Amino acid sequence: MKRWFKYVKPYWPWFVLGPVCMIIEVIGEVRMPTFLQAVINAANDGTLTAAMGWRAMGGMVLNALIMMAGGVGGAYFGAKAQVNFAADLRADIYARIQTFSFSNIDKFSTGSLVTRMTNDVTQVTNFVGMMLRMMLRAPGMMIAALIMAISIRPRLSLVFAVSIPLLLIGVAIVLSIGFPRFKRMQEKIDGINAAVRENVTNVRVVKSFVREDFEEEKFGKANRDLRDANISAVKVMITTQPLMTLLMQGTILALVLIGGPIILEGEMPVGDLSAFITYAMQILTSLLMMSFMLMFSSRAMASGKRILEVLEEESDITDRLWELTAEDGTPYTFTPRVTRGAIEFRDVTFRYYKTSEDAVLNHINLTIPAGATVGITGATGCGKSTLVSLIPRLYDPDEGSVLVDGVDVKDYRLHDLRDDVSMVLQNNTLFSGTIADNLRWGDQNATDEDIRRAAAFAQADKFIDSFPDGYDTVIEQGGTNVSGGQKQRLCIARALLKKPKILILDDSTSAVDTATEAMIRKAFREELQDSTKLIISQRITSVMDADLILVMEEGRITAGGTHQELLRTSQTYREICESQLEGKEVS
Repeated sequence: MKRWFKYVKPYWPWFVLGPVCMIIEVIGEVRMPTFLQAVINAANDGTLTAAMGWRAMGGMVLNALIMMAGGVGGAYFGAKAQVNFAADLRADIYARIQTFSFSNIDKFSTGSLVTRMTNDVTQVTNFVGMMLRMMLRAPGMMIAALIMAISIRPRLSLVFAVSIPLLLIGVAIVLSIGFPRFKRMQEKIDGINAAVRENVTNVRVVKSFVREDFEEEKFGKANRDLRDANISAVKVMITTQPLMTLLMQGTILALVLIGGPIILEGEMPVGDLSAFITYAMQILTSLLMMSFMLMFSSRAMASGKRILEVLEEESDITDRLWELTAEDGTPYTFTPRVTRGAIEFRDVTFRYYKTSEDAVLNHINLTIPAGATVGITGATGCGKSTLVSLIPRLYDPDEGSVLVDGVDVKDYRLHDLRDDVSMVLQNNTLFSGTIADNLRWGDQNATDEDIRRAAAFAQADKFIDSFPDGYDTVIEQGGTNVSGGQKQRLCIARALLKKPKILILDDSTSAVDTATEAMIRKAFREELQDSTKLIISQRITSVMDADLILVMEEGRITAGGTHQELLRTSQTYREICESQLEGKEVS
């Protein structure tokens, strides 16, 4: 409860006023049977008059209006508290996810994170809403009705000594069975969300391989699993209400059987028995409401636990700032910035799975001077992308260290480091919005002239100008309304607009022709003369003009040098050149 209190505290007036209004409704509801009690007793005694009837009716109407005011107020304040609770909780989850490293996200999976932010939050906030309406109303009604019943006939109240424990035992059994079932149900929702997300995101691949039937079957399995989990959980609910209702009716029957002879003996008026039965119904109804609240709590607890797993997950990549002391003894935090772009790898080893014996990168030692252009080539899966991902700390090495300008990357603020390093990844991602909006991801304060200049360097200006709306053309989600080559050039323009100290291109020109790629490389030399440029490519023509070319095999750098040097010293590099430049002189 302490963990959730931070979402209650800002809205405590509403969290207080909601239950207080419900107490007003409870008082009115407990007061209502007394009006009928007086009328029935007076009628039975033959002392009932028209005036007494009108007074009773007026009192009931006024009581009902007060109850309505309490009920409406409770619902209104409860809704405001619930909605704000949910909004703040979602905001915290989203903010926490933004701090996650790639490995943190891999731990949960994207589909599971979506479920936790949506469905799980809904379950918790629905329970909060129910609590606001019921946490004082149900026990308040039970206590008040019990007091009123005892005041009418104490001995008759002994019936509750049997019915209430039986009801509580039933609730305990239901909770013990329901909690694990609700947890399984939420896990199955993860599965169906993951299946839908994967299919919708990759719908073009699905259709191109005519795999609709396979995807339908995969979704069908996830859907059936969720259905079965739902049925398993619902069974708890559907068996509970009839059992509780049977217990309630059994209690009423016992009251009639015991109270009837007492009335016939003249020891208790009929109106008192009528009021007593009404209070019994209120007591048992309040217990039933409490039992449902506890059952819903089991599902909310399962969802709450899943939410807390996200909120309490610590990113394995965090800021590590230098705490220094000035000459005058004043402590301060040293926050370096990338100024030149020199890069050094010192005996770096990395594994995606920490328990794995096979490393993705094995004892990498590498020095890249500031402003150099470095080409990296090698077979698929040899660790090229992983190597450059360590520079902006998308991952941290298991052993060794990565330095930029002589400073360990762990000693930079993440924001500062990543602000000075720009990456164009293999999967070129554009966001919903205009082309100009997407380019301004590189520099949110960029002018229209800056945007056009970057687009021209990336060879994107011509196709942008060909669109009717130009730079105001709306990009659909995922950039589905532009071609692969156009998407790559827009991503390169976005990176150029950032004017980074280090630019990383991870196979980012694979969808453009060689002539266009040559013009883009020329733009790099002119626009980013002082920036360190790392170009990953399977295409030899993309890296052959680099100051340094690295050849990687199975997580190791097996050769390094200029194009001419590698042709003489690296058999692997020469074979790649010969296979790609067949028919041309390799020199």
